[in-house]
Amino acid sequence: MRVNKKYSCLPAEEKGIHIINIRAIEDIGYDQHESTLLNSLSKNPDADCKYGLYFRDGKRKVDYILVYHYKKSSAGRTLTRRVHHNDSSARGAKQDQPLPGKGVQLEMRESEPHVDYHEDDKRFRREEYEGNLVEAGLELERDEDTKIHGVGFVKIHAPWNVLCREAEFLKLKMPTKKMYQINQTHGLLKKINSVIQKITEPIQPKVAEHKPQTVKRLSYPFSREKQHLFDLSDRDSFFDSKTRSTIVYEILKRTTCTKAKYSMGITSLLANGVYSAAYPLHDGDYEGENVEPNDRKLLCEEWASYGVFYKYQPIDLVRKYFGEKIGLYFAWLGVYTQMLIPASIVGIIVFLYGCATVDENIPSMEMCDQRNNITMCPLCDRTCSYWKMSSACATARASHLFDNPATVFFSVFMALWAATFMEHWKRKQMRLNYRWDLTGFEEEEDHPRAEYEAKVLEKSLRKEHKHKETDKEKLTWKDRFPAYLTNFVGIIFMVGLTFAIVFGVIIYRISTAAALAISSTPSGRSSVRVTVTATAVIINLVVIIILDEVYGCIARWLTQIEVPKTDKNFEERLIFKAFLLKFVNAYTPIFYVAFFKGRFVGRPGDYVYIFHSFRMEECAPGGCLMELCIQLSIIMLGKQLIQNNLFEIGIPKMKKFIRYMKLKRRRSLDHEEHMKKKQRYEVDYNLEPFAGLTPEYMEMIIQFGFVTLFVASFPLAPLFALLNNIIEIRLDAKKFVTELRRPVAVRAKDIGIWYNILRGIGKLAVIINAFVISFTSDFIPRLVYLYMYSENGTMHGFVNHTLSSFNVSDFQAGTAPNDPMDLGYEVQICRYKDYREPPWSENKYDISKDFWAVLAARLAFVIVFQNLVMFMSDFVDWIIPDIPKDISQQIHKEKVLMVEVFMREEQGKLQMLETWKDKDKRKGENCNNHSPRLSRSHSGSLSSCHSYPLDV
Repeated sequence: MRVNKKYSCLPAEEKGIHIINIRAIEDIGYDQHESTLLNSLSKNPDADCKYGLYFRDGKRKVDYILVYHYKKSSAGRTLTRRVHHNDSSARGAKQDQPLPGKGVQLEMRESEPHVDYHEDDKRFRREEYEGNLVEAGLELERDEDTKIHGVGFVKIHAPWNVLCREAEFLKLKMPTKKMYQINQTHGLLKKINSVIQKITEPIQPKVAEHKPQTVKRLSYPFSREKQHLFDLSDRDSFFDSKTRSTIVYEILKRTTCTKAKYSMGITSLLANGVYSAAYPLHDGDYEGENVEPNDRKLLCEEWASYGVFYKYQPIDLVRKYFGEKIGLYFAWLGVYTQMLIPASIVGIIVFLYGCATVDENIPSMEMCDQRNNITMCPLCDRTCSYWKMSSACATARASHLFDNPATVFFSVFMALWAATFMEHWKRKQMRLNYRWDLTGFEEEEDHPRAEYEAKVLEKSLRKEHKHKETDKEKLTWKDRFPAYLTNFVGIIFMVGLTFAIVFGVIIYRISTAAALAISSTPSGRSSVRVTVTATAVIINLVVIIILDEVYGCIARWLTQIEVPKTDKNFEERLIFKAFLLKFVNAYTPIFYVAFFKGRFVGRPGDYVYIFHSFRMEECAPGGCLMELCIQLSIIMLGKQLIQNNLFEIGIPKMKKFIRYMKLKRRRSLDHEEHMKKKQRYEVDYNLEPFAGLTPEYMEMIIQFGFVTLFVASFPLAPLFALLNNIIEIRLDAKKFVTELRRPVAVRAKDIGIWYNILRGIGKLAVIINAFVISFTSDFIPRLVYLYMYSENGTMHGFVNHTLSSFNVSDFQAGTAPNDPMDLGYEVQICRYKDYREPPWSENKYDISKDFWAVLAARLAFVIVFQNLVMFMSDFVDWIIPDIPKDISQQIHKEKVLMVEVFMREEQGKLQMLETWKDKDKRKGENCNNHSPRLSRSHSGSLSSCHSYPLDV
């Protein structure tokens, strides 16, 4: 049975080598009829290795996969096949070699025509690198007989001794035999917790890891000298698949390939195309008939399904499968989504309060009262005519839904909510650190990136060329100065581009408003403001989505030319640049409406013009808050719907469809080949590579900004964020489980730089909401009027108080309306929204005292609001401890128990030594008391007496 011999190897102890090269049957020398007959008579080898999850012996588990591309020559393969088919002795000699298939490869190389230099160089590097991996203790197996033509796979297995060695190097905390009771609550708290558990039982995932634990194993950094402390009853499951892949990846990173004069780890080899991919395997299939139970299938059923959207996430199982870093992301996303529930409820109450009191709002009633007969000044020059304030009744009533006294309360509430959320997450993070045995974990410096090593090599070669002595080189700020300058100029240019686009949209709004105002139809004139606002916001949304993708690519390029040393430095710099550009891109249009629109308009007869022809925009009579609400809602909802959900669903589906069509075309060409079931590593190779958590965090951080920064203008923002996140969690889960290759598990004890960004947004939100309430809404002018100018202590007369008068005879030449009789009567005085002196005053059209009174009140409110809310936030931060009391007690208990374990171990050793000494002493005394004759006749007894300690 030569086919089975092809996959066999001698045990490692006998052979002393671990590489097994697997070649196709036709490469060894069998024709198609032989292989078909033998395959039909022999057992299916793919079933023995569980279709790629194990080596061909069915015992050694595949911990990691390296993928490479190679070129085959059909002429060389035919010649090789003919030689082996005619000479059986060659096959026999080959079977005696430690590397099956090696002789075939050498003969193929001699018979093949000369390939290009780059392919040879890559092959030499692979051979050297894989040889170094074998020296490091890993076991390899090659497979080029795959359904993906021109792609080879190297399967890697880490034996037990390598796992123990690396676990000790990495200081991995592993569970010991010692178990202890977790402190339980007593009395009333115990009853409350039991009631909560019963209520929440239907929304708990049906996962063993999610059940509440009463006992916990004591964990300790693994040590080969103290293996007796650990529970090694089942060595196969002691190191789970996540830990095994992490250990192998660490070996791959530090194992060097000295070709091209400098050391190259797996990251460098991937960057240079020596290998095309490197990834750990998924545990198995997640759907289909007769699928064996595995963690991936369980995650798909209990986590990555829209049908379980109402359940908690199985975070411990996510961490077990994907590692701590990804587990922390989904834990943070779950906590954020939970905290949005109370914020959404309060936001709905504030919105309903506005709906309930809209008919009692005196300013909007006055604006809608046609008996007031207030004639407003034209909104544009010449083509626009005078208009009645009552025509803006709908806008005024809608503004009250978001601009009411409850809005101020909601802004304070959301500031405290943000502080509470941050504290709640810190406590949750500490609980996870305790549960996942990360309490003493400290991140070590990572290996240098491939690009950094290449730059260092280039620098050292330049110095060697100049005959200078070179020590160990590193990149200094002088080497990076051109990149820093490019970064500074590039970021300034991108921010300027964003401002230019916003300015272009402003020009569009002004020109479109003037064009629509020329319309002779009354319906067209009445809907000018709504049409202009809606179309401008849609343009802004499209531009934001496009620039988001562009800025993401530019931020990555700017970070790459900086050549950061480690992956952590690269990620932090990329996050900073991408967040800065995307923050400016997403919020610049909103900042314009909130703080700049209507501020620099001028007055009738003395307007401010852009390019000497376009008048600056004015706010509606009800204020700019309603327009800010429209802008914020459309951008937020559109961004979430199109960019976050549609792109995340549509693009992977489209890529999957393209791969399916390519596979279908190949099947039509070679139907028999594709009838075979794919190996696990072939299936995973067709999945999308994991690109990091930065895009996932980024979209949530931008959403967090929408929820907190301008929440005073849109109380329903937390509700829409909550609905989006319910879908987002399951969408991301489905993507990680079904669409992506399994990422390498990375240990982490926090969410890194994202926490600082969240805190910064929370502080900025307090300031922005203070300015929105003061300067964008009419809250402060209403208070000033109520307590300083109102005659009867009510809001009656507020609208008239905020309007100034203008004599139409003071229009500049060529700016008066073309049709002054459009309302049916001649207008002498028109009104406009501002605090200015009337035309009959000595200082006509100058800023009045009322303006300064309102401005002083606005600035005072900003100062008081900002300091008060920040003090309350800091108080919440101070009063809530970062580490829960029960967790700190458990951590202290673990330390005490660990000391007890070692003390008992030392005492046991001392007792054993004392016992040995006593026995040795008694034996010596007994031997010395024997007679000389007895000693001579029993000389063996004497020697045995003295050799006893050695035997023991």
